[in-house]
Amino acid sequence: MMTLTILLQQSQNPLLGLWPFLLMIPVVYFFMIRPQQKKQKEQTSFSNSLDKGKEVVTASGIIGKVSKVDGEIVTLQLDTKTFIRVTKSAISKEMTDQLFSVKKDD
Repeated sequence: MMTLTILLQQSQNPLLGLWPFLLMIPVVYFFMIRPQQKKQKEQTSFSNSLDKGKEVVTASGIIGKVSKVDGEIVTLQLDTKTFIRVTKSAISKEMTDQLFSVKKDD
């Protein structure tokens, strides 16, 4: 009986112990990597679509209207004579959508 147990343990494929790790690869891809890539593509297309007159929110929470787009630098008008320059990457699509979708619902 003892030798049968030893033979069964030796005959198992060592790759069978790896199947949980192999199953985790697609799970990590579909639940972590893919959504992040999608969010990054949306942010990039939002940054590229910035044009004059659009109201936006920066990642630090500053609200302004785009007055000029010069390459990667965007000039925001905060008040009548108050302007700041920020990079396109500092403008948050997520915060802009959230702020102005709440405003439209009111």
